[in-house]
Amino acid sequence: MRLSLALLLFASTVHAEEAGHSDGVPILFHFPMRNAVEFSRSRQWSENTFRSTHRQKRIPDMTRPLWVTGFLIVAASTSLLANDWPHWRGPTRNSVSAETGLPASWSAKCLDEDRPMAAPEPEPAAQGGRRRRGGGSVAVPTHPPNCDKFDTENIDWRLPLPAYSGSTPIIWDNLVFLNVATETASGSLELWAVDRRTQDVTWKRPLADGNNMQRKQNMSSPSPVTDGEHVWVMTGVGVLKAFDFEGNEIWSRNISDDYYEFGLNWGYASSPLLQGDALYVQVLHGMKTDEPSYVVKIDKMNGETLWYIERPTTARRESPDSYTTPAWLEYDGKTELVVTGGDAVTGHDPDTGRELWRANVLNPEDDGAYRIVASPTIMGDLIIAPSRVKPMVAIRPGGSGDIGGTHVAWEFDRGPDVPTPVSDGEYIYVVTDRGVAFCLRLTTGEVVYGPKRLPSGTYTSSPILADGKIYVSTEEEGMWTVYRAGPEFEILSSNSFDDGCTPYCLSTVAVSQGQLFIRSSSNLWVVGERRQ
Repeated sequence: MRLSLALLLFASTVHAEEAGHSDGVPILFHFPMRNAVEFSRSRQWSENTFRSTHRQKRIPDMTRPLWVTGFLIVAASTSLLANDWPHWRGPTRNSVSAETGLPASWSAKCLDEDRPMAAPEPEPAAQGGRRRRGGGSVAVPTHPPNCDKFDTENIDWRLPLPAYSGSTPIIWDNLVFLNVATETASGSLELWAVDRRTQDVTWKRPLADGNNMQRKQNMSSPSPVTDGEHVWVMTGVGVLKAFDFEGNEIWSRNISDDYYEFGLNWGYASSPLLQGDALYVQVLHGMKTDEPSYVVKIDKMNGETLWYIERPTTARRESPDSYTTPAWLEYDGKTELVVTGGDAVTGHDPDTGRELWRANVLNPEDDGAYRIVASPTIMGDLIIAPSRVKPMVAIRPGGSGDIGGTHVAWEFDRGPDVPTPVSDGEYIYVVTDRGVAFCLRLTTGEVVYGPKRLPSGTYTSSPILADGKIYVSTEEEGMWTVYRAGPEFEILSSNSFDDGCTPYCLSTVAVSQGQLFIRSSSNLWVVGERRQ
């Protein structure tokens, strides 16, 4: 279903029982109107957009937001926002979906009588393959056990995959895009386009050789991004490619060759940010390099650099490393690119890359091991910037220069390390790596509940919020927990697929047309019935 120019606004609160759902979970969404509107902006290009030469490495008071309670759809020559998942954090880039009637429970049980155990690593030694538990670590196999036959409940279909990945499925109407490693810790990288109607791989395109495993991740971790006509995909080895929906390659380049080789301690994993006619790619590193960190704006249609800026930092040892994805901020008619890492949060002019402001607030004790994984979240008039557990900082926009002492709205000292928080506009939901859940009031940082215990395990994927529920999983067993959004903590279900998480289940769930798309280490699972 497509709209040319439409604004559909349902201002009343909808409850699940009114929509025919048996669990009676209230559907409460509080979308900041500017976040929904900015996503719908048409693809216009100004000839006056700032362009810089392609730089080679050889050349040396918070305003009150306008909340909409209910289901908001804004579309301009795109599909309904609720139908697609075009970015690793969804249609509004904050891991919130306006879809309703989503499944809360499912299961899969392997029926193979001679099911083999998880296989040991047959490939060259990788810088991973050990899972930390408590103060030590245990070896983990890298090849999951195979299972050909499952007894399933509430599962529409599955697609076998050759290896695990940290990337999220990207969905536009009938196509699902996957960044795929052909082997767990070696082999090559490919982009797959899957037709959800036939459950078949429509096309595969090579991206790069040189896949390897760095601690938990391999080089397929960055998620693709799409505008509904084209798809772009980054790899951990630096190759960035663009394709149309027929699989025709539009352009290709290698960011680490064009500028500086990636020097993060555990490999590159940031996903590109797509906004308007440009991609924004950050490379924040320092543990394994003395070269500067940098951010690049790239023309999405021809792959040319529009600007390149270096992003200085005083962070030391591993602390310059950032595995985050940039965020897009709109307020008071202004737009800014927000980048976190290297001990700081910075705001940049999207037209030039010029740094507008900086808050050196993410590593107050100057710890040399403060790399950042969880990405910034924009909700209303606040930038939520996690660090390595503490502090998680809420920053008000609108400043210039050094704003660390003037624009911090609140701090929280029990934030996440890896999972990116999610917010419905009233509350912000935090899941720590150890499976402890908190709910904070967004505007003040006041703790509404927590610590509350989720099922035991390590939590690496980021929670999403949809249909009044929060979905998040463990990395060891792929145990997906669904709990209620709102001020009262209640676990609704815990679900698994019985296909192992070997070596890990890292991917964040995607939502499209009533279905959940969940990537385990050996399958893409599609949960629930599709609604057109």
